[in-house]
Amino acid sequence: MKRGLDGPAPEERPTPAGRRNKQGIRIDPEVEVTHAPRRTVISALVEHEPGVLSDVSGLFSRRQFNIESLTVGPTEDEDRARMTIVVEETDPGIDQVEKQLRKLVPVISVRELEPDAMRRELALIKVEADRPDQVAAVADMYDGNTVDSSPETATIEVTGARQKIEAAIDTFSQFGIREISRTGTTALARGTDQTAASGTAQSADQANQHRHHTQTADDD
Repeated sequence: MKRGLDGPAPEERPTPAGRRNKQGIRIDPEVEVTHAPRRTVISALVEHEPGVLSDVSGLFSRRQFNIESLTVGPTEDEDRARMTIVVEETDPGIDQVEKQLRKLVPVISVRELEPDAMRRELALIKVEADRPDQVAAVADMYDGNTVDSSPETATIEVTGARQKIEAAIDTFSQFGIREISRTGTTALARGTDQTAASGTAQSADQANQHRHHTQTADDD
C-alpha cells in the first residue's frame, strides 16, 4: 500500500534560488538587490528659528534612519536656514526620510541632490609636530592650511569632498593624530538648478501652516 502524497521525490523537487535570513526565511534575490542601501544627500530649507534642529534630530531618532551627518546654517535669507543631511538607506528608506521631513511644520522644502552636486566638508586635524617640514608638505598636497602650531603639535584645516578628507586623514596618520573634528557635508546643486527651492506650491502651503501654527500658539 502506497503511503504519503503523490509527487516527485525530495531530490527531484525544484529548489528556489536565494539565501535564507537568520529566521530561516528565504530572501528573494531580486528584492535584495533592489533595496541595497546607498549614500545620498538631502537638502532641506527650513524656518530659521529655535527648535528646528531638535525637531529634525528627534524625527531621525524615532524613525531610526541611518544618518551619516547633518549640518545646518544660515542662507542668503535671514529667515531661512539650510540643512544638509547625508543618509545611507535603501530607496524606500530615502523616500521615507523626505516624506517625514516634509511633514514637519518648520520645513519649507526638501530635495534629494543629484550625484554631481557640489559637496564639501571641513576637517581640523591636529598632529604631532616632530617632523614639521613633512607635515607642511602633506598639508600642501591636500591644499590644507596650518591654523595653529606649537613645538608639540600642528593643526591643519582641510576642505573638500568626503573622499579627499578621508585620504588626508589617512596620510596625516603617519605623524600621529591627536584629535580630529569634522563638520559633516554641506552641498549645493550645480549651475542654476535650485538646491531646495522656496518658491514651490508645497513651500507656500507649509509656510502658511507654520504661520497658522505660530498664530494659534500666540492665541493660546
